[in-house]
Amino acid sequence: MSPGEFDASFTADMPRLRRRLLALTGNPHDADDLLQETYVRLSRRARAQNLTQQQHPYAYLCAVAANLLRDSWTRPSRREHTTDRLPESGWDGGLGVYEASATALALLRVLSEKEAAAVILVDLEGLSHDTAAERLGTHRGTVQRNRMRGLAKMRAALVR
Repeated sequence: MSPGEFDASFTADMPRLRRRLLALTGNPHDADDLLQETYVRLSRRARAQNLTQQQHPYAYLCAVAANLLRDSWTRPSRREHTTDRLPESGWDGGLGVYEASATALALLRVLSEKEAAAVILVDLEGLSHDTAAERLGTHRGTVQRNRMRGLAKMRAALVR
């Protein structure tokens, strides 16, 4: 399936899907963000083929969008939070930043290369497991497993 066919299929159901997402989120900005996330998630090659093969592509789009919305509710740390106040920061001459960097590097040295890469991409850079897997050229489950092992090793090192 060509990207044009996927785009045509997606855009045919896009207004209807946006109305559904607006009803679910109650906010047009959140609905648009979720619509874009749905498009990005499905535009990956393997999933784009799934869309045109579905008997009911709109239902498939709704299911993917609902899963993304549910993920944002269950992982509030990935949501953006707006505030009218700037964080207060005291100047310590850069010592706090240096200590944090030194501690992070010492903890990362405890890990294998694969574990460190998974922890850095997911926890420090904030990438999803899927995106980290694409960058590392592995499967999502491998990234999850390496990340969990790495975090366990880091916790154990902190206890010592």
